[in-house]
Amino acid sequence: MSRSTLVWALVALNVLLLAVLVGRWMKPSTAMAQAAARPGDYIMVPAEVVGGNGAIIYVVDTTRGQLSAIGLDQNKLVSMAPIDINRAFEARAAGGRGANQ
Repeated sequence: MSRSTLVWALVALNVLLLAVLVGRWMKPSTAMAQAAARPGDYIMVPAEVVGGNGAIIYVVDTTRGQLSAIGLDQNKLVSMAPIDINRAFEARAAGGRGANQ
């Protein structure tokens, strides 16, 4: 390769790099929001099992209005199906005994 060909190749490479750099600066910076639904806000409350040797963690999903629990039973993780808190409170307000009579 001759010396002038090498110089022109380096000039072309620098022009290409400059064009990429300017292209990155000129592109508008826009924030893209997450398309998925927002995850829930959780409140976790630890509790002792009365008459047992285990512990339970009550989990309240404030976004969906659900209550569930997670506990250990003989070294196995056991979870409770979620309960709709709003429905339980509405039944209590209407004079009923609630979901757990």
